[in-house]
Amino acid sequence: MAFPTPIRLLVPLLFSMSVWADDIQLNPNHPDQYTVVEGDTLWAISGQFLQRPSLWPELWSYNTQIRNPHLIYPGDTIYFSTVDGKPRLSFSRDTLQYQSGQAGFNENGDCGLENEDITTGRTNYALATGKLSPCVRVTDIKKAVQLIATDEIDQFLTSPRVVGATELKSAPYIVDLAGEHLIAGIGDKLYVRGMVQPKTMSYTIYRPGDAYVRPETKEILGYEAKYIGNASLQQEGNPATLVITKANSEIRIGDRIMANIEENVSLNYFPRPPEQTIKSSIISVLGGVSQIGRYNVVVIDRGADAGLLPGHELDIYRRGRIARDPYSVIKNDIVKLPDEFAGTLMVFRPFEHISYALVMKASQAIHVLDTVQTP
Repeated sequence: MAFPTPIRLLVPLLFSMSVWADDIQLNPNHPDQYTVVEGDTLWAISGQFLQRPSLWPELWSYNTQIRNPHLIYPGDTIYFSTVDGKPRLSFSRDTLQYQSGQAGFNENGDCGLENEDITTGRTNYALATGKLSPCVRVTDIKKAVQLIATDEIDQFLTSPRVVGATELKSAPYIVDLAGEHLIAGIGDKLYVRGMVQPKTMSYTIYRPGDAYVRPETKEILGYEAKYIGNASLQQEGNPATLVITKANSEIRIGDRIMANIEENVSLNYFPRPPEQTIKSSIISVLGGVSQIGRYNVVVIDRGADAGLLPGHELDIYRRGRIARDPYSVIKNDIVKLPDEFAGTLMVFRPFEHISYALVMKASQAIHVLDTVQTP
């Protein structure tokens, strides 16, 4: 018997969040009710009802008939309503999907046994009739539905990196490959020079990438260190011997080696606008794609020094093109057309001067050099 995967809404967290807008803009095509399906994210569910999903806490209200309102399952239904002239959302649990097989419910409609129930020996619930009814055990064996589509950013959470002008040049480098290979892969040995007194067994292999440049000032904000693979130290020395444990592409002589860094990456947040005014530009797109759309990862030219934090939401505006005005009294007159709203993005990994961000919504094609700003 298969059981539904919980959607963890983290209601206590959401209720503690401040409101960032006075007026809630509803999705003009919002449904009166929406049934949650496997694969949903809280962001996607919010977008069914709101133009700006980050304002979900403003709409949500408890349903007193549900024992655990912070858990929603595929098959449950979310309802839109108006209370005292203000829009609200609530949900109801789909009890029918729990009543298959031997599952039973108590008078409150609860049936799932949590792990702490199992450890205390509880295996059933008492119904209103006084009879005991067996109940299913709720587990998180399946992957819980996430607040955002984190699968799209997993590979960018710890690599690649943004480095200074000399940081990568001064890093240890691969001087040769075992077995006289020209390129190496998983399981092959590497000989690395410059690894003096290593303090860890785990390393990342990088290759120099392009410089990140601010379009307006031409200021160099950092350099991309392209992620190539991982390796573990087998024997110290100069050269030291490392073994490749993971390869994203072929590994070559001259690639650089840097110790793995442990970053405190937390995805337990809900996207929200920054408190300060941000004006930025998309300067690159990661992942080897040429067309920017929903769930693509982009680089913007503002970072932690501008106050950006993980979870900050920004609007994307497509730059208005330059058009010729054949009717102007000025000969060969040109005019810049207005910038147009193109979508939203969420910062998930800010560096000092730049940030990696996930495109959450794309209403039209997005391009490098498009503008990004506080909503």
